Formats: sequence, structure tokens, C-alpha cells
Amino acid sequence: MSDGGLEDLFGVAEKPAVEEAPPPEKRGSPIPRLVGEATLIGLTTVVIVAGLRAGGVSIPLLLIIAALVGLRLIMFAAAAVAPPPAPRLRSRIEPAKAQSVDALRAAVRRWEQNLDRAHSDPELYTRNVLPVLAELTDERLRLRHGITRASDPRRARELLGENLWSELSAPGRRGLRARDIETFVNALERL
Repeated sequence: MSDGGLEDLFGVAEKPAVEEAPPPEKRGSPIPRLVGEATLIGLTTVVIVAGLRAGGVSIPLLLIIAALVGLRLIMFAAAAVAPPPAPRLRSRIEPAKAQSVDALRAAVRRWEQNLDRAHSDPELYTRNVLPVLAELTDERLRLRHGITRASDPRRARELLGENLWSELSAPGRRGLRARDIETFVNALERL
């Protein structure tokens, strides 16, 4: 059962499938990795020492090795706390068509479908359309006038007009009429 919030109108009908991450690899012996790290540090040390000697600078070999080991440890620590890579979304739409899909158009289409169904189903109107209309009204009042219907009912009633106020405060079980919604939207736009 739906609670009739904005998610019902703006929510995506089908969520895109997320590729599953490959299963974690089994860890073998750490010796090959340690040998690789030692080789990397050894080769880097040789290059640094040769560069320093060519420039006439002398730094103790143990200091260079300690600095390189410390740098590798910092790199491992940073990699350990890095966030996992974002999952790759697998689109069910062909890549050429994926660019032509417009999210705003899809949301408007969902609104139109819900409003069309609400004409014949008063329960759907009460459950889906009115709560969203109330949320939009409160948000518009908050942004433009710094109030909500609950915080300052008298002022909100003046700003909204009697028709919209009575529909939002005591919604009936009647069907939706296009001119009513048009009146409500016009009242919201005037705010």
C-alpha cells in the first residue's frame, strides 16, 4: 500500500539493474606481494640514489628506504579506507535510445497518468494526488512566505483562497474535476 507521497508521482517505475560485483578473490600467500613491494622499493631507491649522486647530494640510504616504506604504508592505508567503487548501472535501454530518454518528460508522463486515473477513482485522488498537492502547497508557502498551513493557518487560508484551503483541510471522497485542479494550480502559482 502506498503512502501517497511525492515518490508515488515522481518515483521511477522500473529501477535500473545494478551489476553485481564479482565475488572476492581468494587470497593466496602474501609472499609474492611482499617480494613485489620489496622489488619496487629497491628499484625506486636505486633511481633516487643515482639521481641524488648525480646532483652531488648525499642522503643516508636507510633514510631513503624508510621514507619509501612509509610512503607505501600510507598508500595502503589510504586504499583501505577508500570508498568502494560506484556500481555500474546496466541500462535496459540501448545506448542510442538512452540519451533520448528525458527524466523530466518521464516524470510529467507519470503525473499525467496518475491525474487521468484520478478522474475516475476518487480513492486514488485522495490517496495520491491530494497529499502531493498538500506537500507542494506547504513548500510553496514556506519558500515564499515563511509559513506552512500548520504553523499559521489563518494567513495560509488567506493566501490559498477558500477553495484550495477547504480541499486540503477536509478532502472529500469526490472525483477529480479538471477545472478544480486547474484552480488549485493557479492558486499555487499566485503564491
